[in-house]
Amino acid sequence: MNKPAIYITRQLPESVIAPYRNILDIEMWSKSEQPVDASTLMDKAQQVDGLVTMLSDQVSSELLGTAKGLKAVANLAVGFDNIDLTSAEENEVVVTNTPDVLTETTADLTFALMLATARRIVEAADYVRNDEWKNWAPYLLAGTDVHHKTIGIVGMGRIGEAVAQRAKGFNMNILYHNRSRNTEAEQALQANYATFEELLIESDYVVCLAPYTEETHEMFNTQAFQKMKDTAIFINASRGKNVDEEALYDALVAKEIKAAGVDVYRQEPIRASHPLLSLDNVVALPHIGSSSEETRTAMIQLCLDNLIELFNGNVAKTPVTEKKRLST
Repeated sequence: MNKPAIYITRQLPESVIAPYRNILDIEMWSKSEQPVDASTLMDKAQQVDGLVTMLSDQVSSELLGTAKGLKAVANLAVGFDNIDLTSAEENEVVVTNTPDVLTETTADLTFALMLATARRIVEAADYVRNDEWKNWAPYLLAGTDVHHKTIGIVGMGRIGEAVAQRAKGFNMNILYHNRSRNTEAEQALQANYATFEELLIESDYVVCLAPYTEETHEMFNTQAFQKMKDTAIFINASRGKNVDEEALYDALVAKEIKAAGVDVYRQEPIRASHPLLSLDNVVALPHIGSSSEETRTAMIQLCLDNLIELFNGNVAKTPVTEKKRLST
């Protein structure tokens, strides 16, 4: 039997890919650090059995409907809002993602972003680098304490729980809001459920870790920011479309909230002209939540392991959708 044909939409380390070439016929996009263009992705999808896609790749209903031989899409992300899941199910294409392996790394980044924003780390580093430090002063670049404050986590899934675990180490009071109660987190982490409004009103740090859905679209809007303390710090490490960026900018300028740390945006990548980048009280990162060498390697391996399981007629390790036929 011929090896299943796979197309990977980014150039990934050959050292990670090589062990899989004995089982899969793998082709990769050749341009380093550049995303595959839509026409190439459409063309390749019609030639292969499986795709390994990135969050920036749009796997549309048009692609899924015309790629008649396509059996699986392995998304290199915990999210999958770049894929038309309804069309995938209609066309019997299995979609998988990469949860779990990135939980701790993303929680590390989220908490680091919160610390960097609260303690003005980026401002302070630039202050020294730009030779602005002339004298010590009592309130020089004074930030905000994190320990013993109240953190409000919107989205108490795996990553939310991992962030709460870190907050517990800082003796923080933990509030959370979720579609449903997470009683395990309440017991293990002494986390307290709150309505969305209660969380906004009471939290010193509001951390968005909710997946993007129609319900969460721009849930952080003008009304949400107005409910927060004027000393509150907002952190978004989930999806950019969960936030009305104009409302966030206005809230920061009007000092309705104190600061924001952002790793994700409505349109990515953002440009230097983005309004949020003009503000000193914003720490902006380039969507690097799960970006450690160890975790990205594990994510790639999970994508390829999922494809192998599927082509062997088994259930994928992390299926988002399942289909009835798996014959190659």
